[in-house]
Amino acid sequence: MGLTKQYLRYGPAALFGLVASARGNVAFVALNGERDRCVAVPACEHVFVWDTRKGEKVLILKGLKQEVSCLCPSPDGLHLAVGYEDGSIRVFSLLSGEANVTFNGHKAAVTALNYDHLGGRLVSGSKDTDVIVWDIINESGLYRLKGHKDAVTQVLFLKRNLLVTSGKDTLVKWWDLDTQHCFKTLVGHRTEVWGLALVSEEKRLITGTADSELRVWDIAYIQEERIKDPDEPESKKSKRSSLGVEENTGEDETLELDESPEERLLTCSKVGSIMREGKDRVVTLATDQTGKILACHGSDAVLEVFSVLSEEEVQKKLEKKTKKAKKKAKQKSEEQPEGIVELSLQEEIQRVTNIRASAKIKSFDLTLSAKGELKIVLLLQNNIIESYKLNLSAQVPQAVRASKITVGGHRSDVRTLAFSSDNIAILSAAADSVKIWNRSTLQCIRTMECDYALCSLFVPGDRQVIVGTKTGKLQLYDLASANLMETLTAHDGAVWSIALSPDQHGFVTGGADKCVKFWEFELVKDESSIQKRLSMKQTRILQLDEDVLCVRYSPNQKLLAVSLLDCTVKVFYTDTLKFFLSLYGHKLPVLCMDISYDGTLIATGSADRNVKIWGLDFGDCHRSLFAHDDSVMHLQFVPKSHLFFTAGKDNKIKQWDADKFEHIQTLEGHHQEVWCLAVSPNGDYVVSASHDKSLRLWERTREPLILEEEREMQREAEYEESVAKEEQPVVAGETQGETGLAGKKTIETIKAAERIMEAIELYREEMAKLKEHKSICKAAGKEVPLPVNPILRAYGNITPSAYVLEVFKKVKSSELEESLLVLPFSYVPDLLRLFSEHIHLGSDVELLCRGLLFLLKIHFGQITSNHMLVSVIENLKKTTISRVSEARDVLGFNMAGLQYLKREIEAKDEVTFFADATDRFEEKKRKRKKKEKMVLAVV
Repeated sequence: MGLTKQYLRYGPAALFGLVASARGNVAFVALNGERDRCVAVPACEHVFVWDTRKGEKVLILKGLKQEVSCLCPSPDGLHLAVGYEDGSIRVFSLLSGEANVTFNGHKAAVTALNYDHLGGRLVSGSKDTDVIVWDIINESGLYRLKGHKDAVTQVLFLKRNLLVTSGKDTLVKWWDLDTQHCFKTLVGHRTEVWGLALVSEEKRLITGTADSELRVWDIAYIQEERIKDPDEPESKKSKRSSLGVEENTGEDETLELDESPEERLLTCSKVGSIMREGKDRVVTLATDQTGKILACHGSDAVLEVFSVLSEEEVQKKLEKKTKKAKKKAKQKSEEQPEGIVELSLQEEIQRVTNIRASAKIKSFDLTLSAKGELKIVLLLQNNIIESYKLNLSAQVPQAVRASKITVGGHRSDVRTLAFSSDNIAILSAAADSVKIWNRSTLQCIRTMECDYALCSLFVPGDRQVIVGTKTGKLQLYDLASANLMETLTAHDGAVWSIALSPDQHGFVTGGADKCVKFWEFELVKDESSIQKRLSMKQTRILQLDEDVLCVRYSPNQKLLAVSLLDCTVKVFYTDTLKFFLSLYGHKLPVLCMDISYDGTLIATGSADRNVKIWGLDFGDCHRSLFAHDDSVMHLQFVPKSHLFFTAGKDNKIKQWDADKFEHIQTLEGHHQEVWCLAVSPNGDYVVSASHDKSLRLWERTREPLILEEEREMQREAEYEESVAKEEQPVVAGETQGETGLAGKKTIETIKAAERIMEAIELYREEMAKLKEHKSICKAAGKEVPLPVNPILRAYGNITPSAYVLEVFKKVKSSELEESLLVLPFSYVPDLLRLFSEHIHLGSDVELLCRGLLFLLKIHFGQITSNHMLVSVIENLKKTTISRVSEARDVLGFNMAGLQYLKREIEAKDEVTFFADATDRFEEKKRKRKKKEKMVLAVV
C-alpha cells in the first residue's frame, strides 16, 4: 500500500464583524432582573445578547449550522425560543446559555413564535403553512394545525384557550385549542396579512397588510355577550349565532366564513381603519407587554407609534365629549334633537409620534417601564442596533436616541480582506469604511472612512494600508494615527485589483479603464512636518484592449498575469512588458487568480463556476475543476504549498490540491454569497467575508484529514438529508384533516427507533438464554452460573426488561411519538408486555402511559385482532387506571399544599407591607415636626 498524502483540517475559529443579522427579529430579554436593558438579536446561526447601555456583548447562545429566523422570549424572562431556517426550534436558558429543548416539526423556516401567558405552551408558524403547538414542560409536540395555503406570518395566543393566526394567503384564522379546529376565517383582506396585534384586553384585533391601512376588528365573545344581556330574546340569539356572512360598510367588503356557525365562540366585525404614513407593506406590527402602545413599520426607516386608550380613559373622554356637546346645544337658540356622542377610532387609537432611524428598519421591540417611559429597540438593515426612549407623559412626546451599537462591524458588505505580514492584523474594507482587527482578540482597533473599497493591501512594514476604490482612486492610510495620508486618482474606472511586487518596492493595479499601472513607494517631504512621509508614484502603464479584472506577479517578479473581460488571462514579461502567454478556455470572465509560491502553477477562478490549473512554463491547462455552484469570487494559494482556497457565491469556501487535482474539504458556515477571503502569510489562518455581513476566521488544526473519511462523511450527510425529505409515515385511521402529529421524521427519530429495536432484541436473546439455562440446571440437578451480558453489566447488572426501560427513557420527549411511529409492529407485542410489567411496579408511569396510548392509537387494528395480546391489554387496563389514579392523587395533594403555602406567604407579605407603610408615615411625621421646630427657632 502506497503512502497517502496527509492534509491538516481547517476548522471554524470565530465569527466577528457582525452586530445583528437582518433575517430574524430583535427582542428585549430579562438579564439580572432588568427587562429593558438587554436585547437578543439573531447573528447568523447564533443569538447575541447585547447590553444597550454599555454597547457590549454579554451572552452568546450558540447555534448549530442553520440561520436564525425568529426569536421569542418567555413570559418569565428565563428562556428564549429560537426558530431556525430548517424548521427546528431550540429553547435556550438565559441563565446558563444552554439549549434545554429542541423541537423538530416544520419542513421550512420558522416565521412566527409565541408563548401563551403562562409560558407552558409555545406556538410556531412556518413557511410550510403549518402551525404547531408545543408543550414546553413535557418537551413534546401537542398537535399540528393545517389550514393556511401560504406562509404563516403571525401567531397569537388568547387567554380563552384560542389561537389566532395570519398568513400570506390573505386569511386570518381562529382556532379552538380544546377541539383543535378552525372555527372562523376572516377573508376580508385583499392582500397578504403581514402582522397581527391584540389590544384592549383581547377585545380588539389589528391587522397589517400590504397597503397603508391598519384594519381594526372588534372581538365579542359569545358567552360573555349572553351573560351581559340575559333578557335578549332567544330568536335574536339564534339568528345572530347562525349568521354565516356579515357585510361591512367599510371601504372593502368583509366576509366572515364560519366553518361551524352553530358552535361559534366569538364574533369579529370590522370597526374601521387607521391610516399609516408609509405607503408600502407592514413589515412588523406589535404591541408592548401591556397592550397600551402599538407600533408598526414598513420597508422604510420610519417607526410609527400609536397609543391605545384603556376602557377607563375611553369613558373619561366620552364624558368630556358629552359635556361639550351639551354645552354647544345650550348655546344654540333653536332646539335640536340631541345625537348620540361616540368616540371615533382615531380618538381611541391615537398617533403618538414617528421615529426616524438612520437606516431601513428590519424589526423592533418595545417595552413600557414602571415609570411610564417607553423604550424601543430597532434592528436596522445595515448591521446596527439603535435604542430610543419616549416620555409618554410629555405634552408632545419626542423620541430620544439612547444608544447605538455599531462598533462591531461594517454598514455594508466587506469586499476586500488582507492579512498583515506578521499574521496579527486583519484589514477589512467595505463601501464606507476600512477597519483593522486584532486577529487574536477579534477587536476592531482602527476604523477609517473611505470610498467604496474593492481591493486592498498592507504596505511592507504594516504601518500603512492602501485601498483601491470603485471611483478609481488609491487611498493611503496611516494606521498609527488612523488618518488618510494621500489620495491619488489612479484609473478612470474602478480599481478592480492590486498586487504587491515580490521585491516590496512597489505594486501594480488593474482597472476598468483597460490599463495596468505600475507604482513605486517613495518618501516625500510633508508640508506640515519636518519628517518625510510615505507616498506612491506611477512609473509605467500597460494599455490593453479589455477591462482588467485581476493582476498577479509571479514570485520571482519576472512575469505578470492579467485577467481580462474577454475571458482570457494574458501573461507578460514584467521588465519589457512583452506578451508571453495567453490562457484561454473559460466561458466567462476570470474574476480571480493566484500564482503558486514556486512560480510553476497558476490557478484561475471564473464566473463560469470552474477553476482551471495551468502550467506557467508553457501555458498548458493541467486540469479544469467544477468548483462551485455559482461564480468563483476569490482564489488564493496557501503559502509554501500547492494547496489553494476558493470562495464562491454558493456560500461555500473550498480547499483544493493543485498537484492531485482533488477537493480536500469544504468550509461551511456562511449563509449568503462569500465575496472574498485572505490566507495568512504563515498559512495557519483564513479569513472570509460574506453578504450576511459576517467575517469568519478559520484556523488550521493539528487534526489530520483523510480524504476517504471525508467522502464517507459527505455521503452520510447526503443520506441524512434524503431521510429528512422522505414522506412522513401515515398513521392508520387518521384522516388528512386540519390536525396532525406535531413531530417529523428525522435521522434522530430513526436512530432512537433503532436503539429501542436493539434493546428489545437483547431482551429476547436474554429471555431465550434464561429459558435454556433453566432447562440445563434442571437436567444437571444443580445451579449453573449464568454469564452476564457485558451491556447489562455496564449498566450495573440490571435485568433485560430494566435495560429496555432505560433505553426508552433516553429517547428525547420531543422525538418519542415519531420514534414509535417508525418502529415495526413485530417489536410492539414485546414492548406492551414490558410496559405492563413496569407500570405494575409503578416506575415512570406518565412516560409509559404516553407511549402505550400512542402505540394503541397507531396499531389499534393489529393489536385488537391479535389473540395473544388480549390478556396483556386486560392487564394493562387494570394496572394503568390504578397507577394513574395514584399519581393524580399525589399531584392533587401537592397542588393543595403549594396553594396553602402561597396563601401563607401572601398574608405575611401584606402584614409586612402595611408595617413598612406605618413606619414610613411615622418617619415623615417626625421629620416634619423637626423642620417646624427649626423654622420657629430661626423666627
